[in-house]
Amino acid sequence: MTDQRSLVGKTYFVRIFGCQMNLHDAERVSGLLDSCGCIAVSDAADADVVVFMTCSVREKADTHLYGEASNLSRLPAAPSGRRVVAVGGCIAQREGANLSQLVPNVDVVFGTSALASLPELLVEALEGDGTGVVADTGEEGRGFSADLPSRRASSFHAWVPIMYGCNNFCTYCIVPYVRGRERARRMERVVDEVARLAAEGVREVTLLGQNVNSYGRDLYGEPRFAELLRRVGQTGIERVRFTSSNPKDLSADTIRAMAEVPAVMPHLHLAVQSGSTRILKAMNRSYTREQYLKIVSDLRAAVPGIALSTDIIVGFPGETEKDFADTLSLVSEVGFSSAYTFIYSRRPGTPAAKIADDTPRDVIQGRFERLARVVEDCALAANQGERGAVVEVLVEGASKRDERVMVGHSPKNQTVLFALPADRSAASLAGTLCDVRVKDARPWFLRGSLEGEPR
Repeated sequence: MTDQRSLVGKTYFVRIFGCQMNLHDAERVSGLLDSCGCIAVSDAADADVVVFMTCSVREKADTHLYGEASNLSRLPAAPSGRRVVAVGGCIAQREGANLSQLVPNVDVVFGTSALASLPELLVEALEGDGTGVVADTGEEGRGFSADLPSRRASSFHAWVPIMYGCNNFCTYCIVPYVRGRERARRMERVVDEVARLAAEGVREVTLLGQNVNSYGRDLYGEPRFAELLRRVGQTGIERVRFTSSNPKDLSADTIRAMAEVPAVMPHLHLAVQSGSTRILKAMNRSYTREQYLKIVSDLRAAVPGIALSTDIIVGFPGETEKDFADTLSLVSEVGFSSAYTFIYSRRPGTPAAKIADDTPRDVIQGRFERLARVVEDCALAANQGERGAVVEVLVEGASKRDERVMVGHSPKNQTVLFALPADRSAASLAGTLCDVRVKDARPWFLRGSLEGEPR
């Protein structure tokens, strides 16, 4: 094993792009570097080691990486005299050592399953001549990143991966090619981790996977996500969320578990991607518009008042005005509390990248803007229903815009704002559960006043 003493005292900065899995992986990267004696800093200019945790789902993430990594060469010299640039995550897995042609100043490349090798790779880069890229993007024999040390961003919330990879191969998506096929963690390991987190004072966990609904199929021969929800709910953890969910695998048993386990929050992110059955088939989503709406009906019958959010792609190759109208009508019918909307981004290596499409860019942009207005109207309508109600808020801290305003999230995952009482500090409320009476409801947040004592 490479001697890692040369890392002691080195400063590091981690920049994160993309999904919640990258947020979790970045916490593990920080934990690894901490364990090697490195020191975290809040600015790349003060770092001896800069780590980019990347996403390759959309082209914009590639552009951000190339720009930010290149800008490092214009910073003052690193505190130690030598700055090492490392790139991990999905772009690293996709490009491997070829990344040096796109980002000339990259020193280390490590793939999605190679987090544990980062310290060794950094040592090789620091002790090398600075002219080559040290890469590890192999998949064989890798453990789960959840088993590595961690520096969590929050003391009261934790990301808990339950599986990695995806078997769905949606035609627009590169995730199965860079994250690999589904691999589930043993249920006992997940439950033990959540129980430990609860004992440490964590109040909320988010279970992570590219498709949590198919959890356990590779280990147990069938999905066992509903059982996992029930067992996690018995650990003493107060709030449980999960993402991402593919509608085709959302079973009746999982819906029952959502209704029966008190810790499971009444919010579900259920990506629809399109309201057109024709486009869904072209995307290889394996459900129809009608099936999606039936799932929504079943969810609302089992969990009255549940908030639903979603992902929607605009401008998938071949999308017609009728297809887009189907998407608009589905959004209105479901009444999503929020939606992440994206213009289709061509990803080389995916089947959809080979589909020719001559739809003018301004037409696609116009559709995107029309969708945004409908989504905002639905979000406002959903939040207006909370006016006058008391909602329980897990407080995260002071607002970045105003230190006298506290911010947190409701069980339905709504952002909630309330004034910091004059006799309390923001630090004393962070991580507490507070009752807030809602006085104002906007599309993207609720505002109210604190009632009673924090818990």
